[in-house]
Amino acid sequence: MADVDLQEPAEPRGRKLSIHVVTWNVASAAPPLDLSDLLQLDNQHLNLDIYIIGLQEMNCGIMSLLSDTAFDDPWSSFFMDVLSPLSFIKVSCVRMQGLLLLIFAKHQHLPFIQILSTKSTPTGLFGYWGNKGGVNICLKLYGYYVSIINCHLPPHLANNDQRLEHFDRILEMQNFEGQDIPNILDHDLILWFGDMNFRIEDFGLHFVRESIKNQCYSELWEKDQLSIARKCDPLLREFQEGPLLFPPTYKFDKNSNNYDTSEKKRKPAWTDRILWRLKRHPQASLRTPGRLAPHFSLSLKSYISHMMYCISDHKPVTSTFDLEMKPLVSSPLITLIPEGLWTMENDMVISYSLAPDFPSSPWDWIGLYKVGLRHINDYMTYVWVRDNQVSISDGLNQVYINTNDIPEIEDQFLLCYYSNNLHSVVGISKPFQICPRSYFGEDSLSEAHLQI
Repeated sequence: MADVDLQEPAEPRGRKLSIHVVTWNVASAAPPLDLSDLLQLDNQHLNLDIYIIGLQEMNCGIMSLLSDTAFDDPWSSFFMDVLSPLSFIKVSCVRMQGLLLLIFAKHQHLPFIQILSTKSTPTGLFGYWGNKGGVNICLKLYGYYVSIINCHLPPHLANNDQRLEHFDRILEMQNFEGQDIPNILDHDLILWFGDMNFRIEDFGLHFVRESIKNQCYSELWEKDQLSIARKCDPLLREFQEGPLLFPPTYKFDKNSNNYDTSEKKRKPAWTDRILWRLKRHPQASLRTPGRLAPHFSLSLKSYISHMMYCISDHKPVTSTFDLEMKPLVSSPLITLIPEGLWTMENDMVISYSLAPDFPSSPWDWIGLYKVGLRHINDYMTYVWVRDNQVSISDGLNQVYINTNDIPEIEDQFLLCYYSNNLHSVVGISKPFQICPRSYFGEDSLSEAHLQI
């Protein structure tokens, strides 16, 4: 198996992000009641910053797809319900039939995550059908380019060459023509996972099952098609993977931990995998000519399966990573800081300033949210920054929110500034309270500010 020690030469440490990646072929099933183990919610040693969740074979019947067009699909809703109380916000998602890719991040990271592109690459039925293929989210994370791909490759033992062909095709289709985005192979990090459907060659069913029963995986690794391909395929050779220290995750009888007992008796295999490719920066970075490249390293902390979940014929697989870097972007383009108390007595004035290079737009808006928001459209109310503008002076801008648009509730709130040009949140305030009208009585404060 590949060496998973990816540390670059020692440099002064910057920010460390803990990232949890999930891949699961859910076989059209609905979410179970409890996914705490999958999301590592009870792990007291983890302080996660980002969740990346990829599902395959979601229910994609016509009625389900029509419903999911109008409303969040059941899996997305489930993850938002579980993660939003923990300060995670759905940053981006992309779906292609049964493939779904979701990204959640702690709210303090939002101004440093810029979604650049979402893409779908169908490879089923000669490239016209999305039952197989890949979905991709390309983003900038603290100034670094990161591409995330969730895929579902062709099944069956004999289709190994076809799987490799689809792998190459999905990667080659991740171009960004007409956009100021480098080629995917020049991105700082690629995370690639999904139901890759690679199988175990040569060994018979009885030998494979006995090896699994005795937890003797080493001989099976030697015949694992993906492990073999990574030694010779030009593209796969650049990807890393953790050691397969867990049992093969396919194929199980549903609602059990028994490998396939049907007439087909499919041979167990590690079909569900998580790979990554970390760009090795040259000594002289294009971003900082004549200097050492920025510190950017990835450490794999865990690579496990979760045998307790039985709703599918696949078991889910997760990886947890520590990403250490020296941020290329350390200050948000807009910073919102609550000053003093807000009351319901008057229109609420928001003061903010823009970074010199910020590409502002008349379609930028500021949203007011309750703490625990699920996604960026989960606002209580919002204002267009130009329509509700009250003054501009010395780089300081002011807009107002009409208090009639805000329910009188005792709660914690946040403000987010959304950039239309960057399709991302570029500023977020710390939590604050809004006091009801009765709080100050007749002599209440006449105005309060959010000011930079």
